[in-house]
Amino acid sequence: MRKITLLCILLIAGLLQGCVAVVAGGAASTVMMAQDRRTPGTIIEDKGIQLKCTRAINDFAENNPDVHVAAVSYNNRVLLVGQVPNRQMRTDIEQSVKKVAKVKHLHNEIKLDPATPLLTRSKDSWITTKIKGEMAVTQDFNLTRVKVVTEDGIVYLMGLIKKDEEYVAVDIARHVKGVKKVVKIFEYEKA
Repeated sequence: MRKITLLCILLIAGLLQGCVAVVAGGAASTVMMAQDRRTPGTIIEDKGIQLKCTRAINDFAENNPDVHVAAVSYNNRVLLVGQVPNRQMRTDIEQSVKKVAKVKHLHNEIKLDPATPLLTRSKDSWITTKIKGEMAVTQDFNLTRVKVVTEDGIVYLMGLIKKDEEYVAVDIARHVKGVKKVVKIFEYEKA
């Protein structure tokens, strides 16, 4: 009987730890949302736009290994990055994404190149992580206001920011090893 009771206590404790993680994760999301300059509705719209754009891309890519394209949405502005084998596919993907509801502006940075290998994508993820890490420890800089996307060593910075925040974000990104170029796709908050 004691073994069953102990087992039940351990199971309940494990479940409660999961609840704490969910509550803590929810609290962290709430704090991040409060610091974001987008409205909560726009944040949710961006997630939906990104999913719909990804579906539209996949409809044209049809699991083609020569296609590597990703869509990122921030404040209803979509950034397309990656590689496709031909101009027609690039145009088709762009036109399909433009039809997604709520997209205000499209930045098409898709290159006509072979798809990047997994090693390059891993390096890109590492560059993004290093940039976000530097932003997180920079005094008077709010990481939640800048979206960092890295594709083949090119860093794209998106966000709704102030001019002084732009200078800090770009300076951080430029000084991270492996960055070939920094592209700003910011919207500026009125002072």
